Amino acid sequence: MAMTLGIIGAGAIGNVHADTATRAGIPIAGCWDVNPSKGEAFGKKHGGARVCGSIKELLSMKEVDAVVVAVPNVDHATVACEALEAGKTVFLEKPMALNVAECDTIIKTLERTKGRLQMGFVSRGTPASRNVKHFIDAGTFGRIYHIKCSLYRRRGVPGLGGWFTTKAMSGGGPLIDLGVHVIDLSLFLAGSPAPERVSGATYANFGRRMEDYVHTNMWAGPPKFDGTCDVEDHATALIRCAGGLTIEANVTWAMNVDEKHMPNGITVFGDKGGCFFPIFGKQFTIATEAGGKVADLTPEFASGNVEHDAWDEQYRMFKALAEHGTPAHADAAAGRRVQSILDAVYRSSAEGREVTV
Repeated sequence: MAMTLGIIGAGAIGNVHADTATRAGIPIAGCWDVNPSKGEAFGKKHGGARVCGSIKELLSMKEVDAVVVAVPNVDHATVACEALEAGKTVFLEKPMALNVAECDTIIKTLERTKGRLQMGFVSRGTPASRNVKHFIDAGTFGRIYHIKCSLYRRRGVPGLGGWFTTKAMSGGGPLIDLGVHVIDLSLFLAGSPAPERVSGATYANFGRRMEDYVHTNMWAGPPKFDGTCDVEDHATALIRCAGGLTIEANVTWAMNVDEKHMPNGITVFGDKGGCFFPIFGKQFTIATEAGGKVADLTPEFASGNVEHDAWDEQYRMFKALAEHGTPAHADAAAGRRVQSILDAVYRSSAEGREVTV
């Protein structure tokens, strides 16, 4: 039976989900947002979707088979569990929750209800990511022993003073907002090894200055100078995994470095080959060897719109999960694995030492 969708959270990311569902031919039957006017605007924009007065009303709609959870991080666990209890297939936006304990609550509900859940790890679906994964699995890279991943913003603290910068609502700063993407992708490329130990540090040098903060962009709304900013704006970590893989992660919302000199993307180090690739790029080169000499391999792959391709791949897998029970694009175990690393980085930073995951 063809799926229909309900979207919980009509903000920017909820609208991206709706646009992607429309491209995939998935009807949007209902929506809800804590701000009723946002919900009304969303319903009008996306084919007259029923605007519900509560999450419970949306989950009670028999014509809704699957739901997107696109609310602030603090509500991820509660809403995901409610949706699973209602028998809906769940697309849960990243991060999975605020901490591992909440992830475990979701997983227990998932197991008890025999439900279906997919994590919103969109970086796995970009053409570059999929092609690098193909060559890794084909043995071109040999043994992967180290991965370096980074996402930098020069001055891009989101919605300063709002929920993004309030730890009780977001769980943290760029580590839980951006780091979740690159850490998950690094683990995915390497075959999802278990993280074992982490040494990390977080810094708060910009956002907490509030009215003195100079920015290049302010996505997620204008600054609220009477609001809260108690999260980091920079995080760095070394992650040691089972089997010997190490992952170096660096993420910022704000820094005093020209972004052109700080490449965003993933560098894969293998004993037979390696490469750097921008996650949303259209080309990459594998540095390898052939005939006793160093050689470069530049795979060709077509992409008209990289961002659309990544989101469309997520929805292709989500539709198959909802309709046929095929494996999720990224499952709950992957969400928990990343969360365990995030928790460990924050703990390592607070304690000033390497910690066990």
